[in-house]
Amino acid sequence: MEQKRIQNLPLGTSDFSALSVADEIYVDKTEFIYELASQKAKYLFVRPRRFGKSLLISTFESLFKYGLREFKGLAIEKLWKDKAKYHVVKLDFSEAKYFSSPEQFSERLVSLIVRNFARVGFSYIPESAESIFDQWSEWLKTLDRDSLVVLVDEYDSPLTSCLEQEELFAAVREQLSKFYAELAANERVLRFVFVTGIIRLNEVCLSSDFGRFTDLSLDPRYGSLVGFTRDEVEGYFENYLEKVAKDLARSREDLIKQLVAQYGGYCFEETGSTKVLAPWSLLNFLAYPSRAFLAYWFETGGAASLLKYLKTQAVKAPEEFSREKRISRSELLGVSGSLSDIAFLTQAGYLTIKAPEPGETFLLDYPNLEVRRSMAQMYTEKLLGGKVPGQVGAGPIVEALSKEDLEFVVVVLNRFLSAIDYQKYLVKDEATLRAYVQVYLAAAGSGVEAEFEDDRRKELKVKVDGREWIFDFRIVKALKDASEHNVDADKHMEKIHPRDQDDRRDTRKVRLVFSTEARQFVMWREL
Repeated sequence: MEQKRIQNLPLGTSDFSALSVADEIYVDKTEFIYELASQKAKYLFVRPRRFGKSLLISTFESLFKYGLREFKGLAIEKLWKDKAKYHVVKLDFSEAKYFSSPEQFSERLVSLIVRNFARVGFSYIPESAESIFDQWSEWLKTLDRDSLVVLVDEYDSPLTSCLEQEELFAAVREQLSKFYAELAANERVLRFVFVTGIIRLNEVCLSSDFGRFTDLSLDPRYGSLVGFTRDEVEGYFENYLEKVAKDLARSREDLIKQLVAQYGGYCFEETGSTKVLAPWSLLNFLAYPSRAFLAYWFETGGAASLLKYLKTQAVKAPEEFSREKRISRSELLGVSGSLSDIAFLTQAGYLTIKAPEPGETFLLDYPNLEVRRSMAQMYTEKLLGGKVPGQVGAGPIVEALSKEDLEFVVVVLNRFLSAIDYQKYLVKDEATLRAYVQVYLAAAGSGVEAEFEDDRRKELKVKVDGREWIFDFRIVKALKDASEHNVDADKHMEKIHPRDQDDRRDTRKVRLVFSTEARQFVMWREL
């Protein structure tokens, strides 16, 4: 798609009408919107924060309120034939997330319903003997068939704000259930309902009280309903890509590959084939390219309650950072009840679907370098009891690896290992040691890649500045036990890597022997 002029970036704009007024780029998703809005249906759509759900809700609002008035030049302009007029109500449940008691939440919920439905004719009488839900239900019954459109943004926000408060959670769930139950009881008047959220919580009773809800979350047809595909990035942001590539003195193709590696890789649909980039990270990078590839999506943090749950519940064991992760379809959707840690991480965007596997199971991984490094930093802080490597003298590991100074590398690694909170995180075996070192290296910088060379032999391959290190780990109790692990190290490592030296000339292979008593590497040898 050619850009005749450089439009503004839609950074932080979640209102469809405002995009046009501000002359901001709109990545045309209206073909999907037409497919959905053409049906008399109720949809649930779960995606991570800052992926464009609020803009999607706003787009539906404009379509049902004003028809094609704001859709000139978009795909839906030639498709939409509906001329009917609708009562359109948009509810943002993030407005009702600040409360400390069931009574406070009830007040927030009543206010939300009254304010938004009043715009289409509902009148609430506080002094009436009838409850808000009774009055609201009676009013709904007065509407014509298929005349009401209800759009709910962040439906899960009140519940995620009290995830760890069991009694309050149950009370909030009961109130929300009443809301959806009344809508269900008046389904005759509903033309279209679209509900978005970050986490799929069956506790809200979307699947029971509000039956026949169509969950789009894993549907392959809508894998790119939000987020940007690579083709969309190249088409809609071509002018920005060319300018940034020129400013950074790199080729356009190289820039796009780096953007995909840094901010792409998200897959939300069950076939594992549709990948998208995070809009918030991409747009921030294009707006401020001199800042380089910062972790824009991760650093926004999102709701404090979700971030707290992530740090205290979902991110528990640092050795899990690099292990292969799998999840069943039913676990991912929370069919069995409460949401597991791995399901939470996946729905919230910290893990993503890499490929489907037999038995309705999905292989998961971190979507990209931004999330991978940021998660590694979070795990590293866990290991260090809330500190960062620089606070324990283990900051310059990238410098040590880049200088190819083995002695310096070992010194820095030992500073890190000696500072680990051993009360919680013992080094039990080579696999655990390797996992801790990998977390530390993965968190160190965007120029470092750390991955398993051979899972069976406990090796770690590290790339930095075009160079490669291969670390082979061994564990002993004390220094006196280390010598046997250092004898014939060259011979041992040649046997592991009998490759042509010309192909490995930029590779340094090192055996590191760790003492559990000293809590550091006590011997090392290079091939």
